[in-house]
Formats: sequence, structure tokens, C-alpha cells
Amino acid sequence: MEWLSRVYFGNTVEDYAWFVGMVLLALIFRKFISRYISHIIYLLFKKSSYEVGRDQFDEMLRKPLNFLVLICTLYVGSNHLEFPVEWHLATPDKFGWRMVLVRVFHVAFIYAITWLIMRMTDYLGLIFLQRAERTESKLDDQLVPFMVDAIKVIVGIMAVFLVLAEVFNVNITTLIAGLGVGGIALALAAKESLENLLGSITIFFDKPFAVGDLITVGDTTGTVEKVGFRSTRLRTPDKTYVTVPNKLLTNTELDNLTLRTHRRARFFIGLTYDTSVAQMKAVVADIQKLIDDHPRTTNDGKVRFQEFNASSLDVLVQYLVDSMDWTEYLDVKEEINYKIMEIVEKHGCSFAFPSTSVYIEKNNPS
Repeated sequence: MEWLSRVYFGNTVEDYAWFVGMVLLALIFRKFISRYISHIIYLLFKKSSYEVGRDQFDEMLRKPLNFLVLICTLYVGSNHLEFPVEWHLATPDKFGWRMVLVRVFHVAFIYAITWLIMRMTDYLGLIFLQRAERTESKLDDQLVPFMVDAIKVIVGIMAVFLVLAEVFNVNITTLIAGLGVGGIALALAAKESLENLLGSITIFFDKPFAVGDLITVGDTTGTVEKVGFRSTRLRTPDKTYVTVPNKLLTNTELDNLTLRTHRRARFFIGLTYDTSVAQMKAVVADIQKLIDDHPRTTNDGKVRFQEFNASSLDVLVQYLVDSMDWTEYLDVKEEINYKIMEIVEKHGCSFAFPSTSVYIEKNNPS
């Protein structure tokens, strides 16, 4: 087949056919190839990964393996092609298109391997997280995500050093020495990140909260879902996902609501100004008795006539409900509110609302 030997731009038709064929085969079969490679790698985790399973492992490694297979195929296939001599391109060891293409392939290959290792690290994190959930201590629930993030940061730094050394021929020893000289400047530039890192370490040792606790920090209230390398993730009652820097958690007043034994209710009821002293005393006494006798409240309840407001006589009602469950708290509070309405109605009183009284003076003509 003479047409396969015809030369175009320095390469034969056969060379182009090899390149196109390898790329097409990679695009068609890369899913099967990546799954086969994934099954081989899975053998390393098989004994300890029964909690998670191979299907999830395959899914996590699918994208990085697909990318790795494609990069390797492009690299091997391109070796069958040569740039035309007439273009007078520089050799790969000198700056030019050849050098750029070779280094791009190397960077892409290192990126694919790094991506693959990070996904394997995530899989290991899932295994240990499932085991941690079966223990009574919540410390390991926090420690596993932190260690996963720490390993991924180390892998990322090593990948950057590898790219600098292998692709750009940077002397790593000299670079590290230079970083030592410029360490002060680097520390100042990374001040926030270092403070957050120290904050995460403080959280692990001081244990102001654990994963699953309901906390309030600043104006944010939410359930702790993850304590990370730099920040902590909270799920708020509105189901939003809030990220709070760890530095803020250690430098700001933090209220761990989970450690509370009771929920507090505190509010005012306003009665109209035509309420007599005897009626006010009877209402206050009956509400106090209601709070004291209720089976779900403590003996710390306080009911007091508190304020002369602009349009109402305000009575403070304050008590503790012996449950941290939000639904139970609302049920108890609703029951007490209904009883308060009955007490006010029983004594012939009325609830006040914002109002204005206008007095008109009538002058008699002289």
C-alpha cells in the first residue's frame, strides 16, 4: 500500500494513522482501561475497605484515571510524529515548541498522578470515617477529615516541587534554602492561613465542640459537620452551609448549645393600662404557679411585673424547659402560651397593643 508511505509535513500517512488510531482507541476504551486499572489498585485496599466498597472506589478514581489514560496515549502516539525539518524547530533541550509540548505533557502527567493520589486519600478517609462513626468518641470524627486535608496539602506541595525539579530544572535544595531566607516574608503573607491552622490545632486539643454539636459563634448558629485544615463547616437551621475560619472559632465567644441541659424561654406579655393592681397581682401569681407546676419546666421560672411601657404594662415570663429537642421545646412553649391566655382572660384583663390616646379639651365660649 504505497499511499501509506506518502509523506506530508515530514510524516507518512501511516504515522498519522497510528496517532489517530491510538487516540480513537483511547477515547473509546478509556473507561474500560481505567476501570481495569482501578480494580488492580483496589486490591491494595480490599482487606480494609468492606465498609465502603469497590463501586465507590471505581467512581472516585474514574475521572483521574480517564485523564491519565488520555495523556499517556497522546504522549505515546505523538512519538510517531515529527515536526517538518523545514520548520527548523529547536531540539527539546532548547527553548521552543518542542520543549513547550514536552513540558506540558510532563506537567499534565504529574497533575494526573497527583489527582489520582488525592482521590485515593479521600477513599481512605471514607474508610476511617465509617470506622470512627462506630466509636463513642467524637474526636476521631474530627481527626479523620483533618488528616485527609493535611495529607492532600502535603501531596500538593510535593507535586509542585516535582514539577519545578523535573519540568523546569529548578534546584530544590537551593529553592528550600531561599525559602528559609525569605521565611519571614512568607510567614507574613500566609499569616491568615497560619492562624487558621493554629486555630484548628487548638480545637482538637481544647475540644470546645465535636462533630455533630450545635454551636453559636457570632451571629451564626449551626451543627458542626466538618472541622477542616483551615475552616469549620456548619449546617444552619435554614439548611445553609456556612464556612467559619478556625481562627474566629478560637478568638470569639462560642456557645456549645449541645452541652446545655435546658432551653430557655424569655418574653414579655403586655396588659392594658386599665388593669388594676389586684388583677395584675393575680395574673402574675397564676402564671408563676403555672410555670412552677408544669412537669417540663424547672423551679427557676420567674414571672414579674417589669415595665411601664408606652402602651402596655409589661410582665416578664422566663422559664427553662428540660429538653434540648427543638420540637419538644416548641410544644411546651405553645402549651404554656395557651394557658397564659386563659389566665389573662379569667381575670378580666386584656392584652395591649401599640396605641395612642388623644385628649381633646373643649373650651366654653365666654
